[in-house]
Amino acid sequence: MEGLTLTGVLRKAAGDFPSRRAISISGRLELSYARLHQLVDAAAARLADAGVLPGDVVALAFPNAVELVIVFLAVIRARAVAAPLNPAYTKDEFVFYLSDSESKLLVTNAEGNAAAEAAAAELGIPRSAAFLPDASGTLELSLPSGRTAADGTALPLDTRVNDPSDVALFLHTSGSTSRPKGVPLTQFNLAASVKNIRSVYRLRETDSTVIVLPLFHVHGLVAALLSSLSAGAAVALPAAGRFSASTFWADMRASGATWYSAVPTIHQILLDRHATRPEPAYPELRFIRSCSASLAPAILEHLEAAFVAPVLEAYAMTEAAHQMASNPLPEDGPRKPGAVGRPTGLEMAILDEEGARRPPNVPGEVCIRGPNVAKGYKNNPEANKAAFAFGWFHTGDVGFLDADGYLHLVGRIKELINRGGEKISPIEVDAVLLEHPDIAQAVAFGVPDDKYGEEINCAVIPREGADMEEAEVLRHCRKNLAAFKVPKRVFITDSLPKTATGKIQRRIVAEFFVPPAKAPRAGA
Repeated sequence: MEGLTLTGVLRKAAGDFPSRRAISISGRLELSYARLHQLVDAAAARLADAGVLPGDVVALAFPNAVELVIVFLAVIRARAVAAPLNPAYTKDEFVFYLSDSESKLLVTNAEGNAAAEAAAAELGIPRSAAFLPDASGTLELSLPSGRTAADGTALPLDTRVNDPSDVALFLHTSGSTSRPKGVPLTQFNLAASVKNIRSVYRLRETDSTVIVLPLFHVHGLVAALLSSLSAGAAVALPAAGRFSASTFWADMRASGATWYSAVPTIHQILLDRHATRPEPAYPELRFIRSCSASLAPAILEHLEAAFVAPVLEAYAMTEAAHQMASNPLPEDGPRKPGAVGRPTGLEMAILDEEGARRPPNVPGEVCIRGPNVAKGYKNNPEANKAAFAFGWFHTGDVGFLDADGYLHLVGRIKELINRGGEKISPIEVDAVLLEHPDIAQAVAFGVPDDKYGEEINCAVIPREGADMEEAEVLRHCRKNLAAFKVPKRVFITDSLPKTATGKIQRRIVAEFFVPPAKAPRAGA
């Protein structure tokens, strides 16, 4: 049973490596595995004694802080459900997410969160605050008066045995084309996911990473934090509670980091800083991982040259408890720029609209099934019927498997640009734009067109000091793309709208540069 639950996997790591560093904040705090395990069990007992019942959803609104890690692990140890939320949400957004998840308790850091607390008060949800004064102290956790089970009996922690079927994590999809959908992930889903990630990157107790992404997102939470903790490896949290390019490499050196994982936007920020203010020396990394958005081959090449480490692009989504595919480490096979790698620990098929498999190199919908895949969306039978047709989970992505079994993504089904019947992959256009030496960031998107139905536009951010004009962008595109794929209009800008996790959603970019009444309702 131990290997079938996330809590069991983490308990084994704590037993195997009690004295090794588990969590640290540069210059402020360091917790060994044994100490982290003690703090988690004590907090879980407090939650149980306060009446948090198995199956209760506990919402967590924190920056990336050690208290978030402890409370998250304590919630799932108590057989409750952790629902990490973006602390920057507005009150109305908190009302939606707290309501949709049916949260029974809100936990914040000691400073609190006015918007979250106002939403919880409106919904009648009690609030708690967590604070760890120092590594040797006790987690201060203010909790409301306790409840008991329906029959009036108490449910202390020692009576609660984690089961693989327990829902442990509740997240929402990004809602890029519709209302965000709730995704319940079980202890078994999470245990399978961290095993897959640990295996493909050969994570061991000698590894260390710095958390770059927010822990309310599955990328940072599962790929960086939980996979590391399952291997007995070390995790460092930024002192500021979030990513900062100015302190990132200092944190990496201080923690002895051997790898990091980020979205392409953050990789680009680090490359820009390297070009203008390079570090005297960079740590020797085993690999750099990129996920959650497409990484242009030109950016991958620049990363490898700048930081002298293999860059492994991966493919993931919330419904799969994160990772579905990844390029392998150099010792395990070639990495292919432009591909997101081979399936990791699950079945993957490219299906047509009738559910038949497509042959190699023929695009279709990317579909998956395996132990890390959620069973369905919460209270959404219509979405479940569409997403789980033919016995597979349908990702909504178009792609193909090559002869070596590597997955190449073409784009989101609803994101492909249909120009007079010609289907254009915006990912392909992005990659061409980013090959231009004076373009730092680029995104292609579709806009309505009276003649063709849809036309392609793009937005680009020039590199610092570059004098970029629309004519030069179009010249570059005409040289490297078929005529029908060349953008009709180019927006030159100094910023692009991004999500809280640094992802660029084409629908949002289209609505930003084109009046909303004319922007297409598509994207991901």
